Amino acid sequence: MNNSYKNFFLGRFGVMQGRLVNQERNKIQSFPWKNWKKEFKILKENKFNLLEWTVDSEKFTSNPINTKKGRKKINELKKKFKVKINSLTADFFMEKPFFKEKKIENVNKCIKKLKTILINSNKIKVKLIIVPLVDNASLKRHKINFFVQKISELKNILKRNKQMILFESDFKPEKLIKFIKRFDNKFFGINYDTGNSASLGFKFKNEISYFEFVRNVHLKDRSYKGQTKRLGAGDFNFNEFISFIYKKKYKGNFIFQTARSKSNKHLEEILINKNFMVKLINNKLGFN
Repeated sequence: MNNSYKNFFLGRFGVMQGRLVNQERNKIQSFPWKNWKKEFKILKENKFNLLEWTVDSEKFTSNPINTKKGRKKINELKKKFKVKINSLTADFFMEKPFFKEKKIENVNKCIKKLKTILINSNKIKVKLIIVPLVDNASLKRHKINFFVQKISELKNILKRNKQMILFESDFKPEKLIKFIKRFDNKFFGINYDTGNSASLGFKFKNEISYFEFVRNVHLKDRSYKGQTKRLGAGDFNFNEFISFIYKKKYKGNFIFQTARSKSNKHLEEILINKNFMVKLINNKLGFN
């Protein structure tokens, strides 16, 4: 069982789009316009099976996932390099969340973008859409009811496409579980971010209460109220996390959204972080 689960575990490792190539527009995370095709080959050569797509507000309609020609090319690259795209991070939502808009027509424009992403991502078999509710899109108490109402309107599309929306939130564990229980768990769930959890000072033992709703994990590390660091250099308890994941036989994805290399050695940095996780898994499963 250990060996089969280890293989399954390692087979669920993926990388956030743009992390394997040079940064663009001085952003830690953004769609890599110059090198997005190149990443498929890099993933294959380094034994990664998954890529998590990302869509920004800038050039939203031009993102390959939103054009027929682009989707055709994505499917060609997926097939050629045997890389799956199971998830997509809607960074455009974080840049301009609908619940901050004052005019209903602007709210509807934002919702329409989400609908567009659901429809187009389904055409290349992306089933998990991550809606970030952090940083600029942090959801305040007085906006929660409005958010739940509007986002729930997407349920019919999710049902038809057999997709899920996953929320990445900065809510405290007790608040997050109350929040996620307001949704139909067949169509809405949680994206768990290890680094954000550490930065916010949350303890993993208090977060397991909502882990039944987690369908995707972003792997990163941060110190309390600090910046993203190499895995193991921050405050997240990866030993406790791996023990829990193994015990509960979590079967979702693990996406490396780790710190960028300051010397532009992006692949090397990702592989250092991957090796960190592999060693942890070997130790926990008794392969060392």
